[in-house]
Amino acid sequence: METLSELYKGQEMPLQRDVEVISIPFGKSISLPEDSVVVVMQAKGSSVSVSYEGRLYLVEGHDLDALGLPALARPTLDPEASEEEMEAFVWDQLRTCFDPEIPVNIVELGLVYGCRIERLLTGERMVTIRMTLTAPGCGMGDVIAEDARRKILGAPQFAKVHVEIVFDPPWSREMMSEEARLELGMF
Repeated sequence: METLSELYKGQEMPLQRDVEVISIPFGKSISLPEDSVVVVMQAKGSSVSVSYEGRLYLVEGHDLDALGLPALARPTLDPEASEEEMEAFVWDQLRTCFDPEIPVNIVELGLVYGCRIERLLTGERMVTIRMTLTAPGCGMGDVIAEDARRKILGAPQFAKVHVEIVFDPPWSREMMSEEARLELGMF
């Protein structure tokens, strides 16, 4: 069975509506206007990267209808979810986040060092993610952080998401899961 990326890679697609996207590598939100013609670069996790006027952007799964594709439901949690279910939701969302240059999710890649959910004085919950990058000079940190933040905020239980990029301990190939090493041919 072909993946979305294999089916549409390289295809030009006019946007069916205005859509908010994440700019690569800056991680900033911008809106691309309806009728803009984008080229599909790849689809990983629940996002599609597209090229428009020589720049790259990330389209989230719940906005795929802007490309004329079926939109994915925005992940959410039951309002009565337990603390364990909330933490599992956060980790599941992190597994849908990819470095746009590497075809392995950030959890399997060993980039996520930890996740903490705290209740604020207002009663709202804040998620703090500690993660690293494959190299200190990697320009994709802002994109990955914004992608993770948006996906986790899909659940009404979370009012804020803070992604902290750290470089201690430094990332190494040994932090990757066995599946990730196999996928990348790094035995």
